[in-house]
Amino acid sequence: MTAGPTSTGRPDGLPLIPDGLDATVVLLRHGESEWIREGRFQGSAETPLSALGRRQAALAGERLARPHAPPAMPVPGGLPRQIVHSPLGRAAETARAVSSAIADLGPAAPLPELRAEPGIREIGQGVWEGLTGEEIARRWPREIADWRRDPLSAHAPGGESVVEVDARVRPALAAVLDDLGRGYPRGTTDRPQVHGYRGAGQLGEQPWSVLVGHDGVFKVVLLALFDLPLSRFWSFSLGLTGISVVEVRGGRPVLRAHNWTGHLAPIEDELAREAAERRARSGAL
Repeated sequence: MTAGPTSTGRPDGLPLIPDGLDATVVLLRHGESEWIREGRFQGSAETPLSALGRRQAALAGERLARPHAPPAMPVPGGLPRQIVHSPLGRAAETARAVSSAIADLGPAAPLPELRAEPGIREIGQGVWEGLTGEEIARRWPREIADWRRDPLSAHAPGGESVVEVDARVRPALAAVLDDLGRGYPRGTTDRPQVHGYRGAGQLGEQPWSVLVGHDGVFKVVLLALFDLPLSRFWSFSLGLTGISVVEVRGGRPVLRAHNWTGHLAPIEDELAREAAERRARSGAL
């Protein structure tokens, strides 16, 4: 496997993260879609949230509307400045659930800007979109195996390469980071960097924003933020409505949380009760 391209910043050659930026970016994957429920590849195709996905999105929205309720999430005080979402319906609906939950806090809560960003739509999967994993493995066994082994050398027929996705992700990320840097003083790394010590972590009312998107494109987002080669594509993964928190401290990214799904506990408890009731009815131990 080749090492692959390494993140070098923005297309204009400037660093992706503005120098001295103090801010936080929260990544939220969308809820379950109908095609996920059916085991179909989605890519950039449109497929709505399932009933379960809408429940997941509502719970994620409540969590992000009250991020400092116990157990507190590692985000700055206040509410997000923006909710930036993929234009695909499953992400847009999840983003609206977050916005609605914030609106439910009351008129005193300033509503963050809600906007679609084409740069963070999911990776296009070409002719695989709409097919199940079994169908793809039967018709394109070599291509799907190559994609899973080395995403830099292979991708879905008619789909996007990770290099192409990286090229559209960077301007989208740059716009979000530039917005976070407006109106807030620049920070420094010349302060405690280990949490638990006074002075470490977010300071004051630092700005933060939420990106709502997809597992595949968020792999590329994280690689870009942490200046890692695209060959590390399979290193990150997000569950449905999984939340990751990247704090930018004096221009340096710090992964504060990854794939946070505690907000789904009510659904998981309900499923566990149903499973226990089925076992009781069947007489199984």
